[in-house]
Amino acid sequence: MAYNLKEEVQKPERLSGGHRMCAGCGAPVAVRGVLRALNPEDKAVIGSATGCLEVSTFLYPYTAWQDSFIHSAFENAAATIGGVEACYKVLKKKGTVDETFKFIAFGGDGGTYDIGFQSLSGAMERGHDMVYVCYDNEAYMNTGIQRSSSTPRFADATTSPAGKVIPGKPQNKKNLTEIMAAHNLPYVAQTTFIGNFKDLHEKAHKAIYTPGANFLNIMAPCPRGWRYPTEDLMEICKLAVETCVWPLYEVENGVYTLNYEPKNKLPVEEFLKKQGRFKHMFAKGNEWMIEEAQKFVDEKWEALLKKCR
Repeated sequence: MAYNLKEEVQKPERLSGGHRMCAGCGAPVAVRGVLRALNPEDKAVIGSATGCLEVSTFLYPYTAWQDSFIHSAFENAAATIGGVEACYKVLKKKGTVDETFKFIAFGGDGGTYDIGFQSLSGAMERGHDMVYVCYDNEAYMNTGIQRSSSTPRFADATTSPAGKVIPGKPQNKKNLTEIMAAHNLPYVAQTTFIGNFKDLHEKAHKAIYTPGANFLNIMAPCPRGWRYPTEDLMEICKLAVETCVWPLYEVENGVYTLNYEPKNKLPVEEFLKKQGRFKHMFAKGNEWMIEEAQKFVDEKWEALLKKCR
């Protein structure tokens, strides 16, 4: 599909400014990018799990959302939007509704990888015509930066503090994008903010307009939890891609496509050293942590290359 980015950025915003998200947060950037992929004539029903995004954009009676918005519980955003989509199909069949609606659920990694996983898996398996978007900031940021199954190994979080007992989170990050691909969905993709946002825009449009249940996983850094200066948001995302910590790829009907391959793959420490949550990894005697992190990234990258080629 030909995508005119100059025209895309001229579309009216569907998430208003003035919300209470933190400066340098990736979540509102992800939401704006996804909603901009909607055709102007289409309406949308948006659902959001409890989390940073919900509490900062919808404080009754005020809302930053220009489309219909539903705040569900932490664990059931996917089921909620799936239910609305099922209702819409019935009303459409009866002729009660004429307009075209799209159905999109947003959730952070806590409400997606963990608490909401059962709801997400069920909605995807049932094949509701919807998109689930995870804004992955790799911890429970809204409730105090507790570790989630998305938190990378060695990251310092309040429930996996780096110290003498443990060196940060002991376990590696769950690969939810691969788990969603295993649901045999029409479209699954992984993206973030890099360059001119072309990758994000194109994948969001595919996810919204490919019939069936589709999934987007968007790396959306958190300045408080990751501990980086707010102005470094884009640089952090770029380094995640260039080090292959967060590869850009998509899976269409089971076919893997790598969307970007770094010309010179950077060492993982270039990504880690920009964030305070990994500061302890650079202390003397902790070199083994960086080596383990590099080994994990390399193994996952090579496995992905095989699937894409």
